[in-house]
Formats: sequence, structure tokens, C-alpha cells
Amino acid sequence: MKKLIIVLLLSISFSATAQSKSDLQKHYEAFYQEMRVQGDVNGVISALTHLNVIDPSDQRKDTLAFVYANNNQHMQALNTIGIEKKATDSDMAVQVKAISLKALGQPKRALEQFEELFKRTPNPYLAYELADLKIQTGANSEAVTNIDYGMANAKDDMKYAFYERQQPYEVPLKAAFLHLKALTIYDNNSGDIDAAIAKIDEALAIDPNFNLASLSKQALESRKNPPAVAEPEKKQ
Repeated sequence: MKKLIIVLLLSISFSATAQSKSDLQKHYEAFYQEMRVQGDVNGVISALTHLNVIDPSDQRKDTLAFVYANNNQHMQALNTIGIEKKATDSDMAVQVKAISLKALGQPKRALEQFEELFKRTPNPYLAYELADLKIQTGANSEAVTNIDYGMANAKDDMKYAFYERQQPYEVPLKAAFLHLKALTIYDNNSGDIDAAIAKIDEALAIDPNFNLASLSKQALESRKNPPAVAEPEKKQ
């Protein structure tokens, strides 16, 4: 009789637990939808975190990581899905890893993820990211391949955003590629400053307000014509 009572109690307990889990999942699914409607990022993060605890799934983790990355919480995004390169990762996961690693100053690791994205869906924007990261990591010759691809496939209406000023701004993607091309010319040709400046001038011809290109031109011109060093005065 005691054994029967114990079995019945365990059965009721398991049933209550299952019911409780189901109810919680429905609650947080509804909560998640409501937070999305309200545009409450913290609420969305909270809902997805609870859902991942209740019923873990790679898709939900990817979504949570994407929300973190989109909110500039890049460390939290990577803590959610990791930093390893995985062929089984979803496109969203690879994108989050690429963007977050770049934002956290990890160009070599970011480059691996952007390479994977480009292999899956090649496009001029990814080509720009690859070229930029390769220049940062000293692979200038390899960057040229991505620049040439980007120049050949970029459309006139494609823009790229820059953030080195307090107020972000956009320039035509073709101008952005010309700026990168100038950097590779300078680095790959033992400091051919004139050729590099000529390529920057092409970028500025497309967009005279391309601030970063103007700064690069000024830096190259200062190397070409360094200020004269005053000779020390002779002692009497």
C-alpha cells in the first residue's frame, strides 16, 4: 500500500512539473511577443533567457545573441554562442560572431567568421569587411582580391557607414573600396605615396565629404613632405 501511495505521489509530482514547465513556456513566449511589440530590448533579452533555460534551442540562442549584438552588448552575445568557427552554425550565428569579434578588437578571429559568411553568400559589403580586416592584420596582398571583387560588384546606390567622427556618415561603397585600394598601394609598393594619393583623389571625386579618405590623404602628404627639422643652435 505504501509503495502504491509513493508511486501515485511521484506521478502527480511529475505531472505537476510538466504542467508547470508548459505553463511557464507559454507565459514567456507571450511575454517575448509583447516585449517585441513594445520595443523593450531588455524585456526581449529576459524572455529569451528564460525560454532558453526552460527549453534550450540553438535557434533561440542565436536570436538572443543577435539581440545582444544589435544592442552593442558584444561580450554577452559571444558568451551566449561562443567564438569558435563552426560549419554547422546558422548564418545568424556566424554574423553575430563576426560583428562582435570585430567590435571587440579581435580582427583575426573576426576575419574567420567573415570568410565563412562570404563563402556562404558573397556580396560587396562582406568583401569590404574582409579587405578591411586583412589590411588590419597585414594581409594586404590578399585584401586586393576582395577589393577588386567589391569594385566590380558594388552598385552606385550602395553605401557604407563610417564612425570616426562624432556624427556617423555614409559614403558610396565604391569610394570606400578606392580608399582601401589606396592603402594597399602604399603598403604593397614600398610606400608609393603618389599612386596612393591618386587613388584617394578618385574616392574624393565620388564623395568630397569622405572624411576618413581626407585624413588618409593628409597623413600621406605629411609623409611625402615631412616638416623641416630645425638644426640645433651652435654653441658660442
